[in-house]
Amino acid sequence: MQAILEILRRASAEEAPHWEQFPYETADENETVATALVRLNEVLCAAGKNPIRWECSCLQKKCGACAMVISGKPMLACDAKLTDVQKHGAVRIEPLRKFPVITDLIVDRSILFENLRTLSVWLEQAVIAQGDRAALAYDASRCLQCGCCLEICPNFCPGGSFFGMAGFAPAARLIAELPKAQRDALCKAYRAHIYEGCGKSLACRNICPAGIDIEHLMVNTNAAAVWKLPWRK
Repeated sequence: MQAILEILRRASAEEAPHWEQFPYETADENETVATALVRLNEVLCAAGKNPIRWECSCLQKKCGACAMVISGKPMLACDAKLTDVQKHGAVRIEPLRKFPVITDLIVDRSILFENLRTLSVWLEQAVIAQGDRAALAYDASRCLQCGCCLEICPNFCPGGSFFGMAGFAPAARLIAELPKAQRDALCKAYRAHIYEGCGKSLACRNICPAGIDIEHLMVNTNAAAVWKLPWRK
């Protein structure tokens, strides 16, 4: 397989971004964008050139670190096969657009964790989800905090009052299991920062790298947090 990797680069946040093209060839039809970036950086470093700065950790769809926009779609580089994302012989790679760029493909996603602190999504004592809620809590716990859902969301902007699905999933995991006082506080924050800001476009529905059933989770969490109804299967 032959392709052109078109990468949007900038040395720092203060510099204007520019596109660079790199010819790339591989015999592995299952090779991912992440593997291609690793191999490309080996070539650049050997030639004494600046490597492509990007983030990665597990490279197994477990951490969400390698989220970026690939051929127009937010996704994980470790889950993007070159054969699937190549368009007209090129693969366009750029950083997530909703977050401040630090350098090359690295962005500052600290707002995700600031929003989680605002929602106070943590337990003060151990609880065990029961029945149907256990399955829903497990599904919500698979959120990677990668930011792909926020990248495609028409209602989310960093620093805004709407926290998006990255804030929604951890809240959904806990909202039915917390003690009453903490649950009431989380329900209030949920209504203010998630329910009232969501346009229900469900643009995030099919973008989650972890495959979380966001629509099902939303129906049940809205029922518990807003309408005070029991959770449904």
